[in-house]
Amino acid sequence: MTSRRKYPERAPHRRRASAMDRTKNNSGYRITGSWDRHPDRPAIKPTQDRKAARRIARNMAEQGAYVIVEEHNGHGRWSTWFEVDGPALLAERRATEEEQRRRAAEERHRAEQEEAARITAAEKSERERAALARLMVRPPVAREQCGRHEARHVTGAQR
Repeated sequence: MTSRRKYPERAPHRRRASAMDRTKNNSGYRITGSWDRHPDRPAIKPTQDRKAARRIARNMAEQGAYVIVEEHNGHGRWSTWFEVDGPALLAERRATEEEQRRRAAEERHRAEQEEAARITAAEKSERERAALARLMVRPPVAREQCGRHEARHVTGAQR
């Protein structure tokens, strides 16, 4: 006798795998960040997502924390996946920004000097052009071949 005949109002029993996977998930990450201001109170953030673990570690490091990211190996064992030295990263970033500011200031100073040199060269060129224009406006001076402007003596006939 089958269960269908014995209990006809019930649905037949079907042994079927459930939709959920019941295996234990070993992919876990633990992010521990400690700051110099209070090293006795580290921030511990567990997550299952690898990308989230990297993002959380990056955010903690940007805030100046020394970050240790651990990977779960199962049975309560953790191994260090990677570490981030936040204070060193911040110091390096500050040094890079300072270097960029210094280079920008040098570039501005050099551009100002070039502009001043260009202006002085332009002014000099303008003065030379003005002098040449004045010279061209003057009437020509009568000269002899020897290049003297005036005669050494005046003869009686020209008086």
